[in-house]
Amino acid sequence: MNDLKVAAYDEPGEVDFTDAMAVMEKAFDSQFGEAWTVQQLRSMMGMPGSVLVIGRTGDHPVGFGLLRTIVGEAELLLLAVDPSHRGLGYGRRILDRCLMVAERSGAESVFLEVRDSNPAVHLYSKAGFSQYNRRKDYYLGSAGCRYDALSFKAVLVRN
Repeated sequence: MNDLKVAAYDEPGEVDFTDAMAVMEKAFDSQFGEAWTVQQLRSMMGMPGSVLVIGRTGDHPVGFGLLRTIVGEAELLLLAVDPSHRGLGYGRRILDRCLMVAERSGAESVFLEVRDSNPAVHLYSKAGFSQYNRRKDYYLGSAGCRYDALSFKAVLVRN
């Protein structure tokens, strides 16, 4: 885990989106329809308050997080780790950097939404997020299956 380097980018011109897309293609199972396109990433990065956090081992991207902060709140839009690098603490390190970026930008809380069967629910709970809502049958998978969405919130500690 010590070889992970995490960098945050808040300008679209600074980002090589191929790093995030390389992880995206591996990390998101197509049956759930959760992966974003490179156009969606570029568009989000063009919005004020958006930050892309990328974790790399050497030159190899292994994970990323995408968040947006606005008026004291942040939303974690995506968090992904290459399946071959899961269980090594990389997801938590990338999540922690996202939370740090949110706090430094003035956010007092961070929100996220995730499919109820997503194994990352455990990661979010361990990181201090609490579930406050369930949206029944919110997500539609590629095979027509519906999945509940869970809404989480973390309150950032202010020093």
